[in-house]
Amino acid sequence: MQGVLAPVQFVVFLVSVGLILRYFATGAGYDAAVLSVVAKTFVLYAIMITGSIWEKAVFGRWLFAPAFFWEDVVSIGVLALHTVYLVMLFRGIGTVGEQFAVALAGYGAYAVNAAQFLLKLRAARLEAADRPRTLSMSDVAAQVAS
Repeated sequence: MQGVLAPVQFVVFLVSVGLILRYFATGAGYDAAVLSVVAKTFVLYAIMITGSIWEKAVFGRWLFAPAFFWEDVVSIGVLALHTVYLVMLFRGIGTVGEQFAVALAGYGAYAVNAAQFLLKLRAARLEAADRPRTLSMSDVAAQVAS
């Protein structure tokens, strides 16, 4: 699920940033910008829920397993900022600029969080490439047959 939601979230993020910047530059497209932030927030909630389910299945903890502790810490911050945006939006708190500033702060934290995961994934791939490959029975059979 994460393999699908992560790229979707990134695309929604890019579109949303563009719509927010367009709104700031032209004053046009407020509804589209708001809808994009709400969509990004719901995709974020989905990825957090499915990620915590995966973390529980793999590491026995819903969040903050040692292998992903700092990624989870930043993820909670990202989630908090997105949630604050929704509260501000639906309760009419702050100006539109202040609301979008909170959304953009959440997006900045999201970019840091995405970089954390990408660096961890890259490190895992490099580590796996350095380890000798364990042959499966089908690998052995293929080598014997050739």
